Amino acid sequence: MPADFTRADIERLARLSRLELTDDEKALIAPQLSSFLAYAEQVQQVATSGVPPTSHPFGGATEWRDDEPLPSLPRQEALAQAPEADRPHGLFKVPRVIG
Repeated sequence: MPADFTRADIERLARLSRLELTDDEKALIAPQLSSFLAYAEQVQQVATSGVPPTSHPFGGATEWRDDEPLPSLPRQEALAQAPEADRPHGLFKVPRVIG
């Protein structure tokens, strides 16, 4: 990975990420990305052999509360807060996320 990102590198990453960046943002992001990658390289140097994998930071059993049914928000009140609700059918409209 390059130690210093060029303007072309930032523009390529922005295009791949579908981000529109101003010239000021491009200038700000370049040293931040370089710093981030330098830190990632430093972390990769940490010796982790013999360290067991951790699936949870607390290690012990988690205390869970009992699942008790509680009354929910009335549908019409919830729909009143939705920007594009289909109120006659009692449905929320959400943006399409899969083509």
